[in-house]
Amino acid sequence: MAEISRHPFLQGLSKHRGAPPTVVVIFGASGDLTARKLIPAVYNLGVDNLLPADFYLVGYGRKAIPDEEFRTLAADAIKEFSRRELNQDSWGRIAAHTSYVAGGYDDKAAFDRLAAHIAQIEKSIGREVQTLFYISTPPSVFEPILLNLGASGLAAKYIGQAHHAKVIIEKPFGHDLASAQQLNATLRRVFEEYQVYRIDHYLGKETVQDLLVQRFSNAIFEPLWNRNFIDSVQITVAEEVGVGARGGYYEQSGCLRDMIQNHTMQLLALTAMEPPVAYEAEAIRDEKVKVLKAIQPLNLGPGGDVARAQYAAGMMAGKSVPGYLQEEGIAPQSATETYAAIRLSINNWRWQGVPFYLRSGKRMARRVSEIAINFKPAPGTLFAESNRFNLAANTLSFQIQPDEGLSLILNTKIPGLETRLQPVKMSFRYATTFGSNTPEAYERLVLDAMIGDGTLFIRGDEAETSWKLYTPVLEAWAKAGRTGLDSYAAGSWGPPCSDAILAQKNHVWRQP
Repeated sequence: MAEISRHPFLQGLSKHRGAPPTVVVIFGASGDLTARKLIPAVYNLGVDNLLPADFYLVGYGRKAIPDEEFRTLAADAIKEFSRRELNQDSWGRIAAHTSYVAGGYDDKAAFDRLAAHIAQIEKSIGREVQTLFYISTPPSVFEPILLNLGASGLAAKYIGQAHHAKVIIEKPFGHDLASAQQLNATLRRVFEEYQVYRIDHYLGKETVQDLLVQRFSNAIFEPLWNRNFIDSVQITVAEEVGVGARGGYYEQSGCLRDMIQNHTMQLLALTAMEPPVAYEAEAIRDEKVKVLKAIQPLNLGPGGDVARAQYAAGMMAGKSVPGYLQEEGIAPQSATETYAAIRLSINNWRWQGVPFYLRSGKRMARRVSEIAINFKPAPGTLFAESNRFNLAANTLSFQIQPDEGLSLILNTKIPGLETRLQPVKMSFRYATTFGSNTPEAYERLVLDAMIGDGTLFIRGDEAETSWKLYTPVLEAWAKAGRTGLDSYAAGSWGPPCSDAILAQKNHVWRQP
């Protein structure tokens, strides 16, 4: 109550979205994602009274862990990673219904034990429950988990009923088009599409969700949201960190797979999609797929649409940091890109001729994710002498992290007896308006999956459409090796080859 009184805009918000009795099973329960994100998400949903009264948490993993030890590990994860401190009363209600099942991911007998464990939960409460399977494991075991969920009967549990079984799959959803198609085929053998929730945590961030609200609830934006008024769009996902201890994983991934193909493409789809016919999952996802299919094939030749680079040694926060090739677990002649920049062209009525620039990289000047809508200059000659009036183009930017909010750059007159102009920024920040204790993305996504809302999840055809665009790029880069691979100093905003992509159309990268 104290939080609501401090932030009056929060008054009147619903505290319950109608999740049925639920058992959440986390595969990979001893992993890093479970500790850092999933357990804290479940805990905070409990604090907010958003879990159903009959809620059960079951960890599943290869390592044999007693129930009490698993509960202790979960409490420790909450203490370290939750946005709220551990409250014993709140945690106690969840802990009382928390258990662990040990078994291999390719062990059918272990899945039968899991099914019997869930049946025992139903017997103890005297009612049926929906089961939500969260696959938080390396992609190499996705297939055996899915097949055993099918073989044990867990995938088909209460199929066709409101409390049918559901599965959440973490990224990466494939590593190219062929592997994504194969994974989708495996899913279709076991689950119906409406049971599947392919998760991209960026879609759970407040500003990403707010993008739809800003576009379609404010009449001042939609008439301008097209090629007649928008000059270009820039989407940046920049990280300060290097690969750290993830060198082995990153060597198999690279920036294009790790960030561009999923996170940035989701941001693009929401920015460029047509208005859906309703605020419903399938209506929104239909429009996302349509706009992704309208993207033209990429020019991979010299002076084309793509650029890649690796970070070299440099300075971060006043400290010297090594280059990518000097990081632990990195091959001396590695051609893995830590930075990628893409220029996309959307061939439809709304966006014909408007370039969409995407970039992402590690060891960049600062951590920031944003969408910048750059409007065309004002017509006419009244203030056309830019060297005299310091006229700036209007830019609407959605900052997704770290300081969630949006800003609009406008031109204004500087007070005084002479007419002088200066760009000013009008800003809105979630932390200052609604309070800093914003729910984490995983809280929203886990809750949406429990109640069956697929709006913020990726559909199978959407994943394949994105991979279809980028698989030729990956194949070309693999064939080229280090040829054409640029470099950039750690702590900078990227390589010269990235700037050249924008210079072809007289654009420059915005510095967030």
